[in-house]
Amino acid sequence: MRIGLVLAEAPGYSETFFRSKVYGLRKSGYQIDVFVGSNAKNQSDIKGIKAWPLYKNNPLIQGIFFLLAFIRVFLKAPRQSLSYIRLERSTGKSLTTALQKLYLSAHIIPRKLDWLHFGFATLTIGKENVARAMGAKMAVSFRGFDVGIYPLKNEGVYNSLWARLDKVHTISDDLHQVALGLGMPSTIPVKKITPAIDIEKFSGNPKQEPIGQPLRILTVARLHWKKGLEYALAAMHLLLERNIDFCYQLVGDGPEYERLIFEANQYGIRDKVNFLGKQTPEQIAGLMNHNDIYLQPSIQEGFCNAVLEAQSSGMLCIVSDAEGLGENVLHEKTGWVLPKRDFKAMADKIESILHEDSQQLYLIRENAIHRVKEKFNVKDQISEFVNFYVP
Repeated sequence: MRIGLVLAEAPGYSETFFRSKVYGLRKSGYQIDVFVGSNAKNQSDIKGIKAWPLYKNNPLIQGIFFLLAFIRVFLKAPRQSLSYIRLERSTGKSLTTALQKLYLSAHIIPRKLDWLHFGFATLTIGKENVARAMGAKMAVSFRGFDVGIYPLKNEGVYNSLWARLDKVHTISDDLHQVALGLGMPSTIPVKKITPAIDIEKFSGNPKQEPIGQPLRILTVARLHWKKGLEYALAAMHLLLERNIDFCYQLVGDGPEYERLIFEANQYGIRDKVNFLGKQTPEQIAGLMNHNDIYLQPSIQEGFCNAVLEAQSSGMLCIVSDAEGLGENVLHEKTGWVLPKRDFKAMADKIESILHEDSQQLYLIRENAIHRVKEKFNVKDQISEFVNFYVP
């Protein structure tokens, strides 16, 4: 079986999800082609087939590439190319628009595939007819941003997609429900395959000793508004007011760095909050082994690998109830799930952990470690994907 995987970039060394999928399927005998955008960087050992380049500010060079792409795609796949144009025209597109869209998918259409799988729903936009024109089945993966956020500012963006999908992969039940609310027919087959982690790299033993002060608190997240990090800082401010000593380490970079460091300063907790920037997986594993509490205050979250890694490392995890986090952590069994934006509840839970029976905390850690090893390991994830494409 031959599968095409459409991504913006070839998966880098830290992107366990896609890397394990590609290598696992290849090891199982599947042929995998990875298609990437025209601006994709060559920073992966997984070779990506690049889209033809776009030169919006140079019509002459763009015209030359258009000509080269059309010659190539029509010579290699004349039937599929004409089929694609007919399908686009049947939806009311002009011939010019249909040809422009053919150019954007000209790196995909000549390939002989059984399945064309889009790694994110947003990548299907403008390519809804590609699989059908190729005679392949079409699959898409649902993740947090493309289902939970993007449609809010682009109403009806997936209406064309729903009629052309053969199967859906979702990382959580909640995202599936969100998609149904966006108009996805309930008749489309859906398979939930959660993210998985390297349980050898992120491994720990449940600690039995009581937690002391300063509390060592950790978050690993892109510094983006959807991660809700301002609520974590507000919770830290409450801890300070309650005379609870703590050190909060925040791993990650992103567009909200300046605002967050300003808020930490305004709250008077700048000396207790360490912005560590981007870290390697090995460095993150070390931090998880040397901190007590993991905090994930997201407003929107598909699932979150970092929370799995923290649980596997033996950390006590406090998360919000954003989408897949409630499936990632089992409330009061493997951690605690609190309402989104409720920084007081976060501070209260952190403070209560100080007074919690050490045996109860040991059981929480033990349950979390065992559950991640049993349900979220890469080996089982690969097996699930092998079966995903079987009729």
